[in-house]
Amino acid sequence: MSSKRVAVIVGSIASNSLNKRVAAAMMRLGPVDVEFEVVEISRLPLYSQDQDSDAPEPVAEFRSIVRACDAVLFVTPEYNRSIPGVLKNAIDHGSRPSGQSVWVGRPAGVIGASPGAVGSGIAQQHLRPILAHLGMPTLTQPEVFLQVKEGTFNEDGSFGEGTAKFLQKWMDAFVAFIK
Repeated sequence: MSSKRVAVIVGSIASNSLNKRVAAAMMRLGPVDVEFEVVEISRLPLYSQDQDSDAPEPVAEFRSIVRACDAVLFVTPEYNRSIPGVLKNAIDHGSRPSGQSVWVGRPAGVIGASPGAVGSGIAQQHLRPILAHLGMPTLTQPEVFLQVKEGTFNEDGSFGEGTAKFLQKWMDAFVAFIK
């Protein structure tokens, strides 16, 4: 099969983000014929319709990278029982100008992590209807609501054995879905 390119969008801009660690470890689980590219969202200005016809350079670059990918992996933390504002801002930038959305038709996967027991489950449930509205077919099963605790990560940043085994099943399903 031909290779696939996946945009990885992490819904956190914190330097020590758990979800950035999860994204990096997830990319290690992908097969060699899938290329993952982390798409930076920290440089995106707040969305304003006034900029639709003349997008700032970070917005144009963001749209270009997503447009060049075959699929999108969203890795989201949960802020106040929903998705982070920076993630919604990135989604809004990608959906505009009207009729030129970078999201339409791109398959998506949604995962996330937190130290809490629900592992970003509510944020993921808020993200899914947004992606449906944008025309993004989204992997529904299996779901991953990852609680980060001791043993989740090895010292080298990879997942611990039990976590890796669990998340490999998700990655395999995601890759089959996007192919």
